[in-house]
Amino acid sequence: MTVVVRWAPSPTGRIHLGNARPALLNWFFARRMGGRYVLRMDDTDQARSTREFADGIEADLDWLGVRPDLLVRQSERTALYDAARDRLIASGRLYPCYETEEELDRKRSRARLLGKPPIYDRAALALSDEDRARLEAEGRKPHWRFKLDGRPVTFNDLIKGPQTVNTASMSDPVLIRADGSYLYTLPSVVDDIDLGITHVIRGEDHVSNTGTQIEIIEALDGAVPHFAHHNLLTDAQGQGFSKRLGSQSISDFRADGYEPLAIAIVATLTGTSLSVEPYASLDAIAERLELSMISHGAARFDPAELDTLNARLLHTMSYQEAQPRLSVLGLEGEAIWLLLRDNLVRFADMTEWSKLVTGPVEPVVAPEDREFIALAKALLPPEPWDENTWGQWTNALKGATGRKGKALFLPLRLALTGRADGPELKSLLVLLGHKACLDRLP
Repeated sequence: MTVVVRWAPSPTGRIHLGNARPALLNWFFARRMGGRYVLRMDDTDQARSTREFADGIEADLDWLGVRPDLLVRQSERTALYDAARDRLIASGRLYPCYETEEELDRKRSRARLLGKPPIYDRAALALSDEDRARLEAEGRKPHWRFKLDGRPVTFNDLIKGPQTVNTASMSDPVLIRADGSYLYTLPSVVDDIDLGITHVIRGEDHVSNTGTQIEIIEALDGAVPHFAHHNLLTDAQGQGFSKRLGSQSISDFRADGYEPLAIAIVATLTGTSLSVEPYASLDAIAERLELSMISHGAARFDPAELDTLNARLLHTMSYQEAQPRLSVLGLEGEAIWLLLRDNLVRFADMTEWSKLVTGPVEPVVAPEDREFIALAKALLPPEPWDENTWGQWTNALKGATGRKGKALFLPLRLALTGRADGPELKSLLVLLGHKACLDRLP
């Protein structure tokens, strides 16, 4: 059996970290199993779905390194849904209902007052042909509900283990609105059958939907896929990510200069038994991550952890990988990259750090260090310079002044770089050269 998975975003906004989690988990599973990855745009919500958002989702996935094997759009597959609708009507599983939203609200309120669950009472099933004709003559248009079996539906969740959803405690779900448009459920089921989806990997907020979907799949004589419901990623305060609430999008992280691999690692390995740490590639994660490693507890995103991870990825990045991006910044040479990469949190920080080599730098000299810096300038060794030059210079200064430790090194760093932190001075000295150092020592 060839594994086929799908990720099915609604193009009603830009995707955020919470959306990226199932997108990547499906990708890792497909890569690990040698399967296929389908990107399905659930764009049946014509009022909110836009092609601009769909294109943005594709761009965000591409930036993360996810390239689907197949892209489909539900808006282009209506004929399939119509055929399934007709089959369900013919078999008596899909039936028309004429209640208005206000009437349904009153029914639910009355049920609550009586201490009953607020589920639909199936009153529409008792309507005669004459009743339906009269209601339609009044201008009412039906919405359509799927008649549930009302039984325990069991399935083995690949993350959560054995699950039971009792559809007897659920309202018959509305599959088609009064305007004839489809809600999420029927197109999703029809597409899963038609595309041969073998594994549905999605958030645990969909567990209760699974019983309904299995019943519809069986009513359409489809093969029931395996299900895996993962824990949801929340923000630092424990709140879920949301497009409508304006959660920071993947494109925002990209604009802020984060590495796509850092975003992928944080989005997927948070809330698993694997550590949030640098990996060489998405494939390296796929080789290690198993669905059984996903925790049953919460997965909380820590912005500080992302910054640390992003920095660690840059600190181990090879010059060959960095070179094209350095060229964009007007920087060339492996030496400058190896010197400065350990100081980066985001790649764009190179612009500022490179000034330590290219200038301009404003030297900082405390009044009590002026004589020391003047002596340092006089004792600066002649070229040629190498990695030993720094030691020769500081040993000479130590012997002449008695200074050591911070009192010796910090004034030199401040004078040469204008800041108290930064790369190893023994390597920086070689890149600067004799003339630049003389110019920076007042």
